[in-house]
Amino acid sequence: MKVLLLKEPKEGELGPDPYVQEFISHGLQATLIPVLSFEFISLQDLSKKLSHPEAYGGLIFTSPRAVEAVTLCLGEKAIREEWNNNFLKDKWKEKSVYVVGKSTAKLVKEIGLVTQGEDSGNAEKLAEHICNKESSNSLPLLFPCGALKREILPKCLREKGVPLESLTVYKTSQHPCFQQALDDYFSEQFAAIGPTTADAMATEGLTVSCTAEKPTAEDLAASIRRVL
Repeated sequence: MKVLLLKEPKEGELGPDPYVQEFISHGLQATLIPVLSFEFISLQDLSKKLSHPEAYGGLIFTSPRAVEAVTLCLGEKAIREEWNNNFLKDKWKEKSVYVVGKSTAKLVKEIGLVTQGEDSGNAEKLAEHICNKESSNSLPLLFPCGALKREILPKCLREKGVPLESLTVYKTSQHPCFQQALDDYFSEQFAAIGPTTADAMATEGLTVSCTAEKPTAEDLAASIRRVL
């Protein structure tokens, strides 16, 4: 059985992409086609905010791209020196750093921070976790995010009175090679890694056969297996 995976190949991994590898273990032949490209924005504003940890109660990351934006900021000489001399890093390590997913958590740990909530599975469950730990008296949580972020997490925190400061740090557009790649490979069945992907596919008129419960290779492979 062949499966078309509409996602970007996993970077920084040795060997096959973990999704391809997991699918092989289920007897599925997977092909990756990147769907999106990303443009980072507002990095100067993000750098300024990262330079003032005393103003925030912590950080929220719901995508690897948001962490990459922080990594780009840390590439600037001034903030890199502050971070590497442990002044900024230690200050942020005293804060709560909430994440969704193991991939995002791994990137956060690579910049020296300690994560929590990575097993939540999605933004809605992470929001519940945050609301159980934070209060209306807390300092605002800094939330670097994409232009197409879902409003579930901000809405949940707003309803619970938990202060949140969102900053859009990247924009998403269609990958320039997507249409050609899709023309070369057609499949009637589609599976989505998470609710955001499922919503985007439905908007484009594509039928979503299944959605992974958590954004992991294991959950996606298992979801596809159930509908085949």
